[in-house]
Amino acid sequence: MPPRKLSPTDRTQSWTFPQLLGIVRRNPLMISRWVLRWMVLGTVCGLFAGLYWNILEWMIHFLSQFKGLTVLIVMPLAGLIIGLVIHFLGNPGEIGVIVDNIHFRGGRLDARKNPAMILASLVSISAGGSAGPEAPLVQVTGSFGTWVADRWKLEGEDLRTISLAAMAAGFTALFGAPLGGAVFALEILHHQHVLEYYEALMPAIVSSCASYLVFATITHLGIAPTWHFPQYGLHNIDDFALAIAYGIIGAVAGWIFMAIFRSCDRTFAHLPGPIYFRTTIAGLALGIFAFFFPLTRYFGHEELELILTENFPATLLLTLAFAKMATISMTVTGGWRGGFIIPLFFTGACIGKAIALFIPGLNPALAMICTMAALNSAVTRTPVSTTLLVSKLTNISPFTPILFASLIGFFLAPKVPLIASQLKMQKEALTE
Repeated sequence: MPPRKLSPTDRTQSWTFPQLLGIVRRNPLMISRWVLRWMVLGTVCGLFAGLYWNILEWMIHFLSQFKGLTVLIVMPLAGLIIGLVIHFLGNPGEIGVIVDNIHFRGGRLDARKNPAMILASLVSISAGGSAGPEAPLVQVTGSFGTWVADRWKLEGEDLRTISLAAMAAGFTALFGAPLGGAVFALEILHHQHVLEYYEALMPAIVSSCASYLVFATITHLGIAPTWHFPQYGLHNIDDFALAIAYGIIGAVAGWIFMAIFRSCDRTFAHLPGPIYFRTTIAGLALGIFAFFFPLTRYFGHEELELILTENFPATLLLTLAFAKMATISMTVTGGWRGGFIIPLFFTGACIGKAIALFIPGLNPALAMICTMAALNSAVTRTPVSTTLLVSKLTNISPFTPILFASLIGFFLAPKVPLIASQLKMQKEALTE
């Protein structure tokens, strides 16, 4: 008869006091070499993000001086440069490629695509494309995590975890929200299961904190709220009903955005010729929008502040929201590089403020932040991290209504996500 195997409880109770004391003496603290590795990883990612941001700010300062009719020359020319970079250095891919690699390549991201991504994204964002730097930062820092894991001879889940921790560090650097950035890096990977790779959460949080401190020291961003929203306090239970209503509106806006996005994708896919022809045409289209609606140019980091401070009529705000949806779609599907989280926040803020103007008595801050959160959750399928990010960026501490709106946007989103690779397998769209 074979000996009885000890249960985990039995094994724990079998330790003698001297044995336990010996373990504690070797390392009496919870901190380990892994924690130090995560901190070093986040520090390096924060350094890169700070350098990238400073270069990007300088380029934006230079190219933003071209306004009016000159954008019809500058933006197509920028599109041509972007296309040539991709043509000669290779296609760096989009967020869907990153998600695929995390799922099917064990978290291995290809660093050889970084030169094309860095150059193409710097030109795309600084010239006025409606996409932000979060996607390039996530891809470059994530591939650096893979490179570091190879140097440390890690395999399997350890390698995937390091890549995810580096992705979180890159995302956090821009948004200045370590917890939100860490959750986002895991949440973006699947359309339904919020934290599929939950074992990577603590490494992602630690590396995000290190990256946040380094990036904030270099750029002085992330300490204060990004946008100065009107003060809001949760004093009425009816605000939850309003948050749910705004969540429904944000979800409808998400459906509209995805329809526009897929329409643009089909249109650009049928354009003949090399990639630089498509990026040039996209630049011309973006220039036309920028000429008629200047606030649709750039990714909305500074433009959203104008929406908060200026007295725009409701009809103009809704027009800006639809125009922004179109420019985001043309930017991404036209071959320009960048992410669409901040542009979606800009779109949601326009819609929310328009609602508050149409219905007097509504709190504009609640309307804007809830619509922002619901729209982004519907498109990116990230309700938890969106709640954390919006609360941090707007300095709105009662984030429970934001969570309600985010969840409504998430659950009322189309079953097939915009980022198709979030499904992991295409048949999930039919079987789930």
